[in-house]
Amino acid sequence: MSPATVPVAPRSVRDLLASTSAALGSASQARWIVAHATGTSTGDLMARPDDVPDPQVSAAVKELVERCLAGEPLQYVLGTWAFRTLELRVDPRVLIPRPETEQVVAVALDELCVQSRRVARDARLVAVDLGAGSGAIALSLAVECEELEPERARSGSIEVWATDVSPGALAVLDENLAAMAPRSPEAAARVRVAPGSWFDALPSTLAGAVALIVSNPPYVSEAEWEALEPVVRDHEPMIALVPGPTGLEAIEGLLHDALRWLTPGGSLVIELAPGQADEVRKKAAQLGYEKPEVRNDLACRPRVLVARLPAS
Repeated sequence: MSPATVPVAPRSVRDLLASTSAALGSASQARWIVAHATGTSTGDLMARPDDVPDPQVSAAVKELVERCLAGEPLQYVLGTWAFRTLELRVDPRVLIPRPETEQVVAVALDELCVQSRRVARDARLVAVDLGAGSGAIALSLAVECEELEPERARSGSIEVWATDVSPGALAVLDENLAAMAPRSPEAAARVRVAPGSWFDALPSTLAGAVALIVSNPPYVSEAEWEALEPVVRDHEPMIALVPGPTGLEAIEGLLHDALRWLTPGGSLVIELAPGQADEVRKKAAQLGYEKPEVRNDLACRPRVLVARLPAS
């Protein structure tokens, strides 16, 4: 069924969902789109299937369906996407937040707790998200550290730095930080946004003083890029996906440069592709990180490098 068959004046939300689902071939995408067009949640939408939608809603749904059928990712069509506890603005200037990166945040939060136990309660604890994009990792750390480290969070001693070289990504990050501030003002106050490439964005005073470095760097090789599905290759920013011919260039740079910025005993957490796990772990060990390991994502695939500097 083509988007033209989405009724202009459907008799109910149920009818609109049915026609949208038929047009897209996906009931779940239909729920997201109709909920977005009606300004409600998918749960509320499904609880009131007999409501009669306004004509403007049907027109909005038709436009959104056309964009999806043209190959645009659903997340960009909607303009926002859920990530852990956050609702993030996303558009082609930033990568779409993925479930694998949610697991990266979980590992980073565990490492933040490890680091917190190593220092005095009134000591500053600095975490850095390199290549922050939409801010998914940095903002999640700033919000969720309140539950894991409430005393330290309340004391104001946790700082979360977010860096990116892309002006477009920084603009999206700023929008997400501004949107978060009214709901979580204390968390927003922890965030420092710094423009620049990787560690170049950080003030030199942080060298040797960072407790946690976390990153979802580009790790797709040029050959893999060519083979990606068009919904990714034609829409998401290549600079955030491909670092160079091998796909390991950014990760290797982070491993090397983090040695200068981490405090003794500090933690490095990096998202990677499953096929890179063994090589990256070996490289970390060669550089002097203690017992580096790669942890699995929720699909049981190697996904997250955890490496710590020796404590002394």
